[in-house]
Amino acid sequence: MKKCNFCDSEIIGRSDKKYCSVHCKSAHQYEKRKQEEGQYYTIDKQLKTNRKILKAYNKSGLSTVRKEKLISEGFNPKYFTHYWKNQKGQVYLFCYEYGFMALKEHQKEKYVLVKWQPYMDS
Repeated sequence: MKKCNFCDSEIIGRSDKKYCSVHCKSAHQYEKRKQEEGQYYTIDKQLKTNRKILKAYNKSGLSTVRKEKLISEGFNPKYFTHYWKNQKGQVYLFCYEYGFMALKEHQKEKYVLVKWQPYMDS
C-alpha cells in the first residue's frame, strides 16, 4: 500500500502515483515553493492582507480611518503595489485597487482611503 506524499492517505490507481489527488499534488508543490521563495510569499501575503483591510474599511469609495485602527488589524503601510499623485501633489499608495494617504487631523494620524478610479489612469 502506497501513501500520498502530502496527506499520507492510501493511493489508489497507477503504481507510479505520488499523490492521492490533484489537490494534494498542488498543495505539496505550493508548500515546497513557499519554503524556497519565503520572502516573496511574505510580501504577497502582506499585500493581500493590506488590500483586504482597505476594502473592509472603504465601503463607500472614500473614507477616513484612524491609522492605529488599521495597524491593529494587521495593516502595514510599507507594502503597496503602486502610487498615484493628484493635482495637489498628494500621494496615494495603493494595494491593488484600494489606496490610502496619510493625514494628520487634530493631532491624530489617519488614513484617507480611496478606490482606484478611471480618471487616475492618465
